[in-house]
Amino acid sequence: MTQRNHANPPNPAENEIAKSIPPTESRASALAHAVAFVRQHIRRLLLISAAVLAPVFWHRNIAAGDLGSHLYNAWLAQLIRHGYAPGLWLAPRWNNVLFDFVLDGLGRFVSLHAAEKIAVSLAVLIFFWGAFAFVCAAARRAPWLLCPAIAMFSYGYSFEMGFLNFYVSLGLAFFGIAIFWRGRGWERWIAVALAPLAMLAHPLGFAWLVAASAYVAMAQAVPRRYQISLVAAAGVVLFAARYYFWHHDIVQTRDDPFYFFNGSDQLLLFGPRYAIPEFALLMFIFCAVAAAFFARSWGKLNWTGLAIPLQLYVIVGLAVILLPDGIRFPQQPSALALLTERLTSVSAVLLCCLLGALQPRKWHLLACGAIAAVFFTFLYQDAGTINRMEAQVEELVRTVPRNSRILATLKSPFPESRVLVQHIADRACIGHCFSYGNYEPASGQFRVRATPRNRYAMFSFDEAVNMEDGSYEMQPEDLPAYQVYQCSVDQKQVCIRPLEAGEMNDDLGIHPDGE
Repeated sequence: MTQRNHANPPNPAENEIAKSIPPTESRASALAHAVAFVRQHIRRLLLISAAVLAPVFWHRNIAAGDLGSHLYNAWLAQLIRHGYAPGLWLAPRWNNVLFDFVLDGLGRFVSLHAAEKIAVSLAVLIFFWGAFAFVCAAARRAPWLLCPAIAMFSYGYSFEMGFLNFYVSLGLAFFGIAIFWRGRGWERWIAVALAPLAMLAHPLGFAWLVAASAYVAMAQAVPRRYQISLVAAAGVVLFAARYYFWHHDIVQTRDDPFYFFNGSDQLLLFGPRYAIPEFALLMFIFCAVAAAFFARSWGKLNWTGLAIPLQLYVIVGLAVILLPDGIRFPQQPSALALLTERLTSVSAVLLCCLLGALQPRKWHLLACGAIAAVFFTFLYQDAGTINRMEAQVEELVRTVPRNSRILATLKSPFPESRVLVQHIADRACIGHCFSYGNYEPASGQFRVRATPRNRYAMFSFDEAVNMEDGSYEMQPEDLPAYQVYQCSVDQKQVCIRPLEAGEMNDDLGIHPDGE
């Protein structure tokens, strides 16, 4: 007996894990474990939350693509409620609006600038801790050492593009799946209660919550050797969905090869240099997996923790291959776009699940921390450049008469950037002018809607897109209006001028990349 105990000495790290995340075989409820976990680690949780929120506050404005548009339309909603924007109206919505509701609600008590900081902070915390809980559920241990990786993905492509409704929906879905996965009896109804909130935020997050929870339930009921059949069945469902979309809707295909979208692509943001943290992360994952396989025998790997996350990762990869990048449904003026890029937010968190199941070591924290330091340094620098551009736009729009129509064609100043910046003009207009080419009212996908021939927003979605691209021919009824455009070769200098009927709105814009 003594010899056997010495042959398998206890692992201190595993003992610490057992203390923080009690085993699922325990009779206590998962909810009780979660409450005890929060009480035990409250200081650590607060410190990590504060660190994760640093990018929200490190500049005056949050550089996150569509966020400027969300904030601008929250201001329009205020004007509509007070009767100051005839021709605009608020449509009842049951999806794609939760973040906008939060912005609108906060904006009734504090300034919109403060509301933006609070709402985005809540969104980041929901996504980060939702992903953390999901990794906990998959790996059955708290992924403290992977927090830098989860933080990077929290500020990845989906966030920087400003897909805040989708982002919040995904965070809620991660929470829901984690509760469903490890909950007992009535606790699983908490996941059911989160589903309507996820749908109110975005249908894609709701779909992920339902699909992943159903898959987890089936996988837990099937012996591991037969779970490959579940992956095959999921592939058949995705292939059927592909056939349906290609034969019933207008679809958009992706430009990049499918292997580009592996989860690490969430780190590719404002230019080629982001390939450095992306490549470093991929090398770290490879080394972590290799170390786990060589450090122990095949049979001693944590296959219980690896199996379901690996299967889900494969299924999401199949979705990237089989599903279109965008779908335009009948009767909808705008497409549900960039589906592939959004899906890799899920892939990224599933990569963290796989790393968590490999039992992270201290060197994992050091490696992830070093990669995160590079990533966030780049992000701080580029967000600062965008903030300086937005400061120029704010000064320029205040040189024209109040309540003027503003058109803006602003391309990213960073070569090969995947992130859009044109909505900084929307945010700059709040309280002074109207962003005439803002896409939200015409898209039919948000609360604020426009009637034909109103003076505040375009009614035609195609024309609004042309305005953003700089290829809209100005009509006499559009005037007076002013164009904000980039007037330097490096695209960081911004100018403004009055527009005339018959001209293309961005005739004077300088775009060296040929756009």
